[in-house]
Amino acid sequence: MKSYRKELWFNTAERISFVNITQDVQTAVKESGIKEGLCLVNAMHITASVFINDNESGLHQDYKEWLEELAPHEPISHYRHNLTGEDNGDAHLKRQIMGREVVIAITDGKLDFGPWEQIFYGEFDGRRRKRVLIKIIGE
Repeated sequence: MKSYRKELWFNTAERISFVNITQDVQTAVKESGIKEGLCLVNAMHITASVFINDNESGLHQDYKEWLEELAPHEPISHYRHNLTGEDNGDAHLKRQIMGREVVIAITDGKLDFGPWEQIFYGEFDGRRRKRVLIKIIGE
């Protein structure tokens, strides 16, 4: 069995944003030379997420509004975590809801998706450099 590792780096201008990384992950699969296996993609920061869904702007706006209702950024004093001097207690909760990672099957050297599926990096405390790990194993 072979393995391959790659990192993607992000520095989003917005506090909350979603970045389509599907092509970056497919490129990593091609670079790996693995034809049959599994691809793990995970956020390496506790205020960011990786998830799979449709690449549709209305849905992404729905996510942002829904997450803000569930875990509003303000008032900052609402979160005990922010008593440590941070202001990102909401981002930790948003990440927990959206998830840390995804695993995608690789078939014939390609990501094996269902209809409309795309991979996204979700940022909930942006404006600083963060990374995503891609780990591919297989034959």
